[in-house]
Amino acid sequence: MKAFLSGMVRFRRASWEMLASILIALGVVMLMQPWFMWAFTWSFLVTLTGTVMFIVTSHFPE
Repeated sequence: MKAFLSGMVRFRRASWEMLASILIALGVVMLMQPWFMWAFTWSFLVTLTGTVMFIVTSHFPE
């Protein structure tokens, strides 16, 4: 966990790409679930944020 947080602070690619991938997966799960309307409503924004974040962090140094 310490290495992950250190990578986040130093803008390293692996840590930020992992966070972006988690956001994308969370957005897809929110989109597919049938119980909570608030989750469905916010799913597109969460997925879009994760996708844009992944594109930006792919330019960070390793």
